[in-house]
Amino acid sequence: MRVALLGPVAWRTPPHHYGPWEQVTGLLAEGLVAHGVDVTLFATLDSVTSARLDGVCPQGYADNPDMDGRVWEAMHVSHAFARSAQFDLVHSHLDWLPLAFAEHCRAPLLTTVHGFSGAGILPAYARARSSYVSISDADRSPELDYVATVQHGVDLTGLPFTPDAGPGLVVFGRIHPDKGTHTAIEIARRAGRPLTICGIVQDERYFAEEVAPHIDGDRVVYLGSVGPRRRAEVLGASSALLHPIAFDEPFGLSVVESMVCGTPVVAYARGSMPEVVDEGVTGYLVHTVEQAVDAVTRVVDLDRAACRARARQRFSADRMVTDYLAVYERLVRGGTPPAERPVVPDQANLVRSHP
Repeated sequence: MRVALLGPVAWRTPPHHYGPWEQVTGLLAEGLVAHGVDVTLFATLDSVTSARLDGVCPQGYADNPDMDGRVWEAMHVSHAFARSAQFDLVHSHLDWLPLAFAEHCRAPLLTTVHGFSGAGILPAYARARSSYVSISDADRSPELDYVATVQHGVDLTGLPFTPDAGPGLVVFGRIHPDKGTHTAIEIARRAGRPLTICGIVQDERYFAEEVAPHIDGDRVVYLGSVGPRRRAEVLGASSALLHPIAFDEPFGLSVVESMVCGTPVVAYARGSMPEVVDEGVTGYLVHTVEQAVDAVTRVVDLDRAACRARARQRFSADRMVTDYLAVYERLVRGGTPPAERPVVPDQANLVRSHP
């Protein structure tokens, strides 16, 4: 089977620091190659992969202020689709743009929906000649047809087990109101625990007004964007990951990474969290700050080895690859989906934020 993986180009694949879509695409490429699939990865030209690498972007546009992301993404998609007839399947991990030009794709097109970034992009999904995979059942729209739900997997070898953790808590992810960084600070304060914050600043005003005033280098520490090696150290050293999200998150890679390190999660029960967190094994689901504070006191009694074992069982990269291979086989045997889908009548139900 010849598969083209159309990856995002905001950052390198795999990313140096932040880049969840790039991270998933890179892991999938490596896993498919290991399973004997002929893979071409369309990504930035500084990407590192055992697949064939092709593309037009010299580096991630988010790392270079002189690069216009709109222009480079358009050229990236055009280049990949120009070669699409050479493949049995094109699997896109980009946002809406490839869907707008799906009629120019000369192979069956599969799109993993990592999250809807706004209502304005929905006509591209509604009309596109593409099959869709959701990354959680919670993120499915009743207005779209899906061939499968494939939850993300992570690199287990890069997330070693830490049996003994310190008293501190950690919050991991982009700093944005959606992620509830300020709420995590309040939970840690009420629980009397130190808090470590890791992630890119996506909302500068929010960071300046709601987060930065609390950072003192002692009770609240901010480490910035943390790369893969440091990520495991920080997660493993914590007694729990706080994930008080204020939106219906499609998946949550940091949650899975934490659990694989043996660090359980205290998460708000929104979006995919009830699917990802096994209550009383890998963490607790809560709805309020008060419930979260109570869960922090109970989470230390969870078996960290059992937490890791469950996470390894459910969220390995190899499981993700196997799931996608089953989807590929189905699509290649069954052919392409209908050329046009009906317009979505209720766009408000589909609005999501980036992961």
